[in-house]
This record gives sequence, structure tokens and C-alpha cells, in this order.
Amino acid sequence: MISDLQIDSLRQRWQRTIEQLRIDGAAAQPVWEVLRAAYSAPERYYHNLEHLTEMFAIVDRLASRLVHPVAVELAVWFHDAVYDTHATNNEQRSGELAVDLLGPLGVPASTIECIVPMIWATANFQSQDALPTGDTAVLLDADRAILGSAPERYSEYARAIRAEYHWVAESTYRMARAAVLREFLERPRIYATEEIYAERENQARNNLRAELSQWE
Repeated sequence: MISDLQIDSLRQRWQRTIEQLRIDGAAAQPVWEVLRAAYSAPERYYHNLEHLTEMFAIVDRLASRLVHPVAVELAVWFHDAVYDTHATNNEQRSGELAVDLLGPLGVPASTIECIVPMIWATANFQSQDALPTGDTAVLLDADRAILGSAPERYSEYARAIRAEYHWVAESTYRMARAAVLREFLERPRIYATEEIYAERENQARNNLRAELSQWE
């Protein structure tokens, strides 16, 4: 569970990012409140503020790779801003929410045009014909870093995902989850950046195989 100190750290990070765009932090406070409320919803067992904290840790590690660091920061903030396990268009709606909330703040259109495609690229962890590149590669590796976490943390993640889909019958979830796991394992590589690939690829595959064996 995320602590009050971590939440305050996220708030300060949001403010620093906004101020890099020469936008008054106080003016952006209502947007922070919207995001905090969204990621703090009780039905979010995994796609929550802790997930953002873990993603930002990866983004910070890969900072030297970023072409548009502010756009990546904002893409992290908004990528799961809309999350409804009954829906199939969460990423589209999250991108639209970014446009609706960031435009009136004065975020440049050129920045928003970078943010939205990155958010859409996270859709359902879909496989790509080719590995993502540039800032999108950093965002997706940050989003998928959990797959290569320590086995204990991965188990927490897997249980949290199941909790978010508690309304799905066990037999149906087993089949759907197993299909997702197999799809990842069939990829030539899971991570696009060399740093995260070297650090987490093998562990991710071990974790995915272990979970798949449970469902099978």
C-alpha cells in the first residue's frame, strides 16, 4: 500500500513536471486531484498510485534516453487514468482525458500530440510487429517492468490483476490470462530498451512461465 509520504512525493513530481511547461502549479492542482482520485479508486488493486511510482522509477533510470521527457512524464500520469475492467477502450479514453485536461491548462499542442500516441501504445499490452522505439519504448518498458520483478512482487501483481477482474468466472479468467501469458512468452523479446532487457527479460520469462503453469 502506498504511504502518505509517497503520495506527497507524487504530488510534488506532478507540480515539477507542470512547472517545466511554465504552467502555474496551483492552476494544475485540480488536474492532480482528478488523477489522484482515479488512481486511488478502491477497485484498483494494481493500476494505482503504486504502479505509477514503480513506473517513474524506471523512467528516471532511462532518463538519458528521453527525447521529450515532459511528454513521457505526462503519458505515465494519464496512461491508466481511465481504467474500467468491463471496457475495452480504456487507453483511448485515457488519451482523450489527457487532451481534455491538459489543453485548457496551456500544455502545448505539440506536447499533447506526443503524449496521446504513447498512451494508446499501452493498449492491452498488445504485441507489436516491431519493437517500439524512442520515448514509447521507455514508457512501455516502464509499464511492463513489473513482469520482470522479483517473484514475490510478481505474485502480488498477479493476484492484484485477478482481484481487478473478480467479476470474471474462474474458468474464463484462466483461459484469458493464460492466452496473455503465452503471447508474451512467444515474443522474441519483451523489453525494448537494452537496459531493461538485460536486467529483467530472463526474470520476466521465469515469472510468466510460473504463472502459466498455475493456470494450466
